[in-house]
Amino acid sequence: MDSIQIIRATKPHAVCVPYPSQGHVIPMMQLAKLLHSRGFHITFVNTEFNHRRLIRSKGPDCVKGLPGFRFQTIPDGLPPSDRDATQDVPALCDSTRKNCLAPFLKLIDRLNSSPEVPPVTCIISDGVMSFCIKAAEAIGIPEFQLWTASACSFMGYLQFSELVKRGIVPFKDEKFHTDGTLEKTIDWIPGMSNIRFRDLPSFVRTTNPNHIMFDFMGSEAQNCLNSSAIIFNTFDEFEQEVLKVIASRFPNIYTIGPLPLLCKHVDETKYKSFGSSLWKEDSDCLKWLDQRDTNSVVYVNYGSVTVMSEQHMSEFAWGLANSKHPFLWIVRPDVVMGDSAILPEKYFEEIKDRGMIASWCTQEQVLLHPSVGVFLTHCGWNSMLESVGGGVPVICWPFFADQQTNCRYACTTWGIGMEVNHDVKRDEIQGLVKEMMEGEKGKRRRQKAKEWKKKAEITTDIGGQSYNNFERFIEEALNHGK
Repeated sequence: MDSIQIIRATKPHAVCVPYPSQGHVIPMMQLAKLLHSRGFHITFVNTEFNHRRLIRSKGPDCVKGLPGFRFQTIPDGLPPSDRDATQDVPALCDSTRKNCLAPFLKLIDRLNSSPEVPPVTCIISDGVMSFCIKAAEAIGIPEFQLWTASACSFMGYLQFSELVKRGIVPFKDEKFHTDGTLEKTIDWIPGMSNIRFRDLPSFVRTTNPNHIMFDFMGSEAQNCLNSSAIIFNTFDEFEQEVLKVIASRFPNIYTIGPLPLLCKHVDETKYKSFGSSLWKEDSDCLKWLDQRDTNSVVYVNYGSVTVMSEQHMSEFAWGLANSKHPFLWIVRPDVVMGDSAILPEKYFEEIKDRGMIASWCTQEQVLLHPSVGVFLTHCGWNSMLESVGGGVPVICWPFFADQQTNCRYACTTWGIGMEVNHDVKRDEIQGLVKEMMEGEKGKRRRQKAKEWKKKAEITTDIGGQSYNNFERFIEEALNHGK
């Protein structure tokens, strides 16, 4: 038997399938690198649309791969587009659910017929790409779901069917936004105390019984329970109560986060050409931070999907300027609804010595930079974990999906955050920045953030709980069905 045949026969082969949005591609790439570093052959499957975006942002080398790590694509089922922005989320969810199974099965068939790669031994898909569970069942291999949001939001999504059964959702009319309904406490969700309706994932806020996102997220969370196991990008201490309840219902779970910290066990120089950023990153941000004092900078980033009105953009802008603290503000070209984000010339004169505005950055490195003192965030899960990894407290302005739930936990259970009203005003931003950077409440939250950082480092270190869970997962993935 020659060496290629031996590798083909013995090397485990994981096909990794992220949901095609920036916040989902990042953790799947982190997990794929970890598995590749432990001897797995990896096929990383992007949509054709995102594959083209990666090449535009990083150049063709970022998808060339390396020995034992290959990139493949499947269509997302939406009309072709060359827009350099996140696709319409409801349309994308609907399309992946209806259109991706057939091309994905063809891809698996092609991989299994190729003499150059080992046979596929498992599929690891995003927790909202459950067509992969069907594909794995059809070919008789294990399928693992990577839930890329928080465990507390997963528990929230699992309640969607219960909300319908209890006659709460869909709401009868739009009054629920203003009549105090969203402020009511829910006392029947196991493992989630002091949760209000407004803290549940935002798709509950509907009067439409056929709302795509309410149906999609509720059913995809339930579908995870049909997989061989669920991997959570979190750690036991951080979401203890909720994880205990999930484990009691579905014992096959692995908490292996925060993935950015677990990845310190990977030789990143090997993967330096790889790209998971769908936007071109501005390297000047880090040089600018190098010139600032320790804990002096407000870092502002709303993630890859959040959009806002021109009015809100203006309130954020002047609130930051009026705080008189230096700030690094990431403003995506598509952050303002239906328009490009334009600020007046006088604004740039006002902030010229202390504000930097860029279109995208390497966020993990920014949050690890000693000059960053607070993070104004939309509360996406990658952002929350990266802020924990940097020991940075948060000012929360959640936009949609799991972000409302993460915001509630940050401000209560974890003690690291303060929330901005959705209808943001400049005086509020100015006040919150000053409190976080100079006040007593801010001091307490900074201290809490440092404590969580220490716990996150311990759990992902050799012998830590998340590290050991990852080892256990490799055993499971390797030995499943042997």
